Parts: sequence; structure tokens; C-alpha cells
Amino acid sequence: MIAAIKPTGANTRGLLAYLYGPGDHDEHLDPHIVAGFAMLGMPDPGRDENATLTELARHLDAPVRLRNGEFGKPVADHVWHCPVRAAPEDRYLSDAEWGEIAQRIVQAAGIAPAGDDLGCRWIAVRHADDHIHILATTVREDGRRPKLHGSGVRVGDACREIEKEYGLRQLKKGDGTGSRRPTQAEMHKAERLGWQQPSPEWLQDRIRAAIPHVTNAEEFIAYLQASGVEVQVRRGPSGDLLGYAAGRPGDVNEAGEQIYHPGSKISPDLSLPKIKARLKSSRPEEHPTARRNHPSSPWHQAADALDTLHTDLADDAHAQARITALGELLEATAQSAPAHLQAELHAASKAFARAQRSQIRAEDRAAHALRSAARDIVHTATGPDGSALAALAAALVWATIVAARWHEAKNHAHQADAARQAVQHLQTAADRALAPTLAELTARPPRNQARRVLASDVRAAVPDHAERILTDPAWPALATVLADAEARGHQPHQLLKEAAAQRELTTARQPARVLITRIQHTGRNPAPNRRAEAARRRSTLAGSIRVRQTHDGQLPPTATTPTEQQRRQRR
Repeated sequence: MIAAIKPTGANTRGLLAYLYGPGDHDEHLDPHIVAGFAMLGMPDPGRDENATLTELARHLDAPVRLRNGEFGKPVADHVWHCPVRAAPEDRYLSDAEWGEIAQRIVQAAGIAPAGDDLGCRWIAVRHADDHIHILATTVREDGRRPKLHGSGVRVGDACREIEKEYGLRQLKKGDGTGSRRPTQAEMHKAERLGWQQPSPEWLQDRIRAAIPHVTNAEEFIAYLQASGVEVQVRRGPSGDLLGYAAGRPGDVNEAGEQIYHPGSKISPDLSLPKIKARLKSSRPEEHPTARRNHPSSPWHQAADALDTLHTDLADDAHAQARITALGELLEATAQSAPAHLQAELHAASKAFARAQRSQIRAEDRAAHALRSAARDIVHTATGPDGSALAALAAALVWATIVAARWHEAKNHAHQADAARQAVQHLQTAADRALAPTLAELTARPPRNQARRVLASDVRAAVPDHAERILTDPAWPALATVLADAEARGHQPHQLLKEAAAQRELTTARQPARVLITRIQHTGRNPAPNRRAEAARRRSTLAGSIRVRQTHDGQLPPTATTPTEQQRRQRR
């Protein structure tokens, strides 16, 4: 059950006209009062053909008029509106039950406290099976204003109790970190203009998409403006950036003026101070396109940065910082991935946004590696090769699972749900990313004898999961990966143990696939030749000793080679 409190100004008659009207799509059927501050003698235009909306509005506004007449300063914000909606799967509730629910909500809000005969005037109007609208005028019978601070939390708590007692779908308790829901007006406006999203949601997506690209607040504002967002900034006398508000092009008020939304109202974690804190550990980059030699290195670097996530969650502030940065890496990956993966990755990023914030204050400097990886990905000019993309997708799945478990352990219900939703999208993307690699590996399996030896390695390295791995349809491809790694000098047994240690296999849907991405990532380079490395070190050490002895006069200088003498003579 959702109760959404909406202060709506001073037009009681106007709100009643909407509640008793046909609705925007003729969805208002049989509107009538199911509860109110004084049911006896109260006019109900839905049941009494002689009652009028004006009469009902005057009845509700009586304390407001009295206060305005006594004090001379009009109350201009006295209309309180709270739609209360049941879940689609909930049972039918009678008028009497809706009346009881409305009574409990106005008590919890402070509109009409239990046992207080001088509370505010209110009514609950029902015009559909699944919801009611509570309308109140926020001047008490004694002329005082009600104490409504924190009413949203109290009403939410009351709804959770109502759900239990009435056998309704039980929602998670809010923690004050959720984004503001679009208003009915914003949703209707988006529909009227043909927009797929209301403006606040559209702006939230654009702002989150900007963060991986920038390293400070000024860059952030410039990037938003360059991406087509209308931005209004607030600066101090020194010119320092103090705040910002964002607007969607074409979203104007009745006077034709651009509508702006402060970042903190779009989402609690998108205020300028919080964005500055996240960017504080960033360092400006002079040459964003100058990357390492291997074109897929930023993608491998991102997978490397995720490897230690599950071991770095002991400290809550550090854990929250890394989970916040994980969301930025998800967004960066969605922007830069091949087209056939972008829909699922964008859906994962959007779902995970709720998991990025909790009541725990993040130590943002702890997430520098993940943020650097996100910036590397959005700035690289080339896409990933198949194995690099599959490795990163698999690493993102596991990191998001780890984030969900951490939130569950901290009783962050909304965040854990958001992370689990993101996992579903990421698993689909990971399967698609791995498909071409699986086809190529399966097409060139090692010989039967080699496969039998590799199967023995699997049984020795991961005995608890060996049978699941060997019966996995992806086992022939894993055998090819192990054979390739062995050809590069790696030991299959050791690679299997290391891969299993990085990602537990008990909850893996297809353990062989998990091992393929892990081993391809960690075993992509040739194994070092220990004997050659030891010989190189001995040679280097001997050369250093000889140079020191020559410098100290203990040895004569080495004779110049004839080739070098001839080179000098030609000069």
C-alpha cells in the first residue's frame, strides 16, 4: 500500500472538482466519501443530489476562514492531499475498510491525532476499487497549524502495519534515500508531449550518465550543458560553484519559462555537495584517448578493479563507496558496450541506481580504482574484444551479487532488491557477451586424452563442484581455455583454484562459464619463465657489481670492441 502526501496549495474546491469529476480518462467511477472528520451532517455530492462541491469546500475550509479573519494574514498552503493505493494483487477492500485505513493515516500524519477533537477537517473520497484520496485542510479547529514534520515517515510506518493486519502485499520500509516519484501532473505532461519519461526521470538518467566522464564539478556542469541539459547554477561572491538545478528542454510552465529541478530533488545523491565528494579523488586527465597499447586494456583494467570488491566490504563507509562507484562503472559500461548489449546494461544501471545510496555515508576516496576504470572505459576510442567484454560482464554480475548480499546483511531492503534486479539484467548481458567466445572455443576442443587429463585437474582443484563443471554444456569450451592457458605456460590446476577463489561457485548457474571468463582474464598473458627470469637477474646483478668496481678503481675499464673503435673513427 502506497500513500503519497502531496501539498497542493489553497484551492480546496479545485481538488474536490478533480476527485468528484470523471478523471482524465473517465476512470473515476461512483466517487463518494468513505470517512471524514464528522460524517454526520457533512455534505457528500456523491450520495446527495442536493449537495454541491462548493458547499463541501466551505465546510472543510471553515477553520481556515476563521483563522484568516482573526489574524489577517491568509494561509496560502492549507490543502493537504494524500492518495492511498493498494497493490494490484491485493484483495478487494470495502468502504468500511477503506474508511478505517483513512482514519489511521490521518492519525499517523498528525492531521487528526487520536483523541484530539480539535484536529483538522478531512475527508476520504473513493472513486475506484483500489484507492482513495484523503483531502484535509491544515488549520485545526483551535486555529493552530498541525505538526506535520516527518509525516511521510509516520504514514509509511502506518501503511506497513495496515498491510500486515489486512493481509495485503507487504512493502519494504522506506529509509529516506529513495528518489522522488514523478507527480501526476508530470506524468500527464510527459504523456501529452509524447515523452517516454517524466522530466525528473529523464534528468536523473542524464546526470548519472555524465558522472563517469568528469573529474570535478565545473566539468560536470559543462558536460551537462554540452549534452543538451538546461542548467542553472548558483555561485558565491568568489565565483565558486555552490549549487545547480537542471531542466529538460521544452519543459516550460504556463508562462513559457524553463522549469528547473534542483539536483537534490531529482535524487538525494545528485546534490552538488555529494557529486563533489564523489569526484574529489579524481585526477584531471590531459590525454583521455592515449591508452595503453592493447585496445581492450581499459576493459581488463575494470575487471581487475572488481576482483577485490568482495574482500573490501568489511568497513561500511568503504563498502558503500565501492558500491556507489560500481554503479558508475555499470553506467560507463552500458555507454561503451556493443549495441546488442546496451539495452540490458542500461536496464541494469538504472535498476542499480537505488542500490548506490543508503544511510551509510561513503568514504569516496576508497573507490578511486573503480572510478578510474569507469573513466577509462568511457574515454577509450576502441571497443573490447570478445574475451575482455565477457570477463567484465561476468565480473559485474559477481560484484552486483556481492553488493546485494552486503545490503541484505545491513537490512537495506530497497537497495538489496535493486541490486537483485540489476543482476538479472547483467546475467542476460553476460550470456550474450560470452556466446561468440563459447562458439569459437567449442569448435576447437583439445584431444580426448588431453581432456581427460584436464578433467582430472578439475576434480583435484575444485572437488566440491567438479561434477557440475564437467556436466555443464560449456565444459568442452572450458577444456579449450585450459589447454590454451597451458600452452602459454600456465598450470591448469593452479588457474582453476585461483578462479574458484575469486568467485564462489555454489550459486553459479553455470560454473563452467564462470571459470571460462575468469581463466581467460587471469591467464591471458604468457606465464613467466622462472629460469629465464633468474638468469636475467643474475646477469643484471653481475653487471652492476662490475660497474661499481670499475668506478672505484678496482678493475680496469673494459676494452672497447673493434666495432665500436671503427664507429668512432668514422665519426
